[in-house]
Amino acid sequence: MQGITGKRVLVTGGASGIGQATVRRFVAEGARVAIFDRDKRAIDETMAAIPEIAAAITVDVSDDVAVAGAFQELGKTFPQLDVVINNAGISVRHDSFRSITPAQWRAVVDTNLNGVFYVASEAVRRMDEGVIVNMSSINGLAAFPHYADYNASKAGILALSRTMAVELAPRIRVLALAPGAVLTPMQRAEYTDEMLDEVNANIPLGRHADPSEIGGFLVYLASDEARFMTGQHYIVDGGETARAAL
Repeated sequence: MQGITGKRVLVTGGASGIGQATVRRFVAEGARVAIFDRDKRAIDETMAAIPEIAAAITVDVSDDVAVAGAFQELGKTFPQLDVVINNAGISVRHDSFRSITPAQWRAVVDTNLNGVFYVASEAVRRMDEGVIVNMSSINGLAAFPHYADYNASKAGILALSRTMAVELAPRIRVLALAPGAVLTPMQRAEYTDEMLDEVNANIPLGRHADPSEIGGFLVYLASDEARFMTGQHYIVDGGETARAAL
């Protein structure tokens, strides 16, 4: 893709799932890539699998002080950034809205929404121009039962991304990606085979996305081929939301 070779890219949550697939694609396109992830073991495994990664830092994005420190460390490798893929996130399936505790709510919102803000806030200080893509979800566009905290956090990302895009234009483009069902390790751990089949039955293409399909679109959004795109969210869901007006 045009304009990716040599770019300095940060991918949060880069040691598994969509994040790792995105790292692989950026590396294949000739970018220089660093990752943030809170799982040290997953980082070590990812570094062994993708030795071209320029830097890997263990950090929990829900901790603003830790994020600031991680960016200080990243500065030794990348004094400036060109692309940030704000991907780190968690999901917890609850019995119902009534069962969510304040601690569970904070854990999800602190990682998914606050973490996006903390990373973006530090990143823009290190970007003369570039692209930030924040990871939302179709859960931010419609009510999916059992995930009130996750849904709220992903809806917040959409509003945050629009505001950032307006304020940071024209030098920094800001976008949000809203995937549907993606077969990541996090998704696999939450769902039985029967539950996965039930989800697939509601997707016109009949399956979950592979993380590489999301990673490829993220790289496109960061490329010069998408240089007139900002302030919007993009749905990649196999047609799932085509069944309802969003």
